[in-house]
Amino acid sequence: MYKTLGTHNYYVYMLTNKAKTVLYTGVTNELKERIYYHRNPEPYSKAFTAKYKCFYLVYFEHYQDIEIAIDREKQIKGWTREKKNKLIDDFNPGWKFLNDEI
Repeated sequence: MYKTLGTHNYYVYMLTNKAKTVLYTGVTNELKERIYYHRNPEPYSKAFTAKYKCFYLVYFEHYQDIEIAIDREKQIKGWTREKKNKLIDDFNPGWKFLNDEI
């Protein structure tokens, strides 16, 4: 399906809105750049992250294999909100916005 040659970087990540009431889970190979595009969507974008203003990074995982990263993204997306909250709590107690730390 997907081929990986050499060393690659892929990230499964979760974003939230300022009030921390909405979660978005995604996968990318350029985390910093992807967050920039979430924060600066095209005008009149109907994207979920634009609609709900989800551009605050609260969680991420690093992978070198895209298939594993995609499988993990799908797994997390299938979880309950409670389980996602626990994952974020364990990684980032207090849900600090990590945008400036990546």
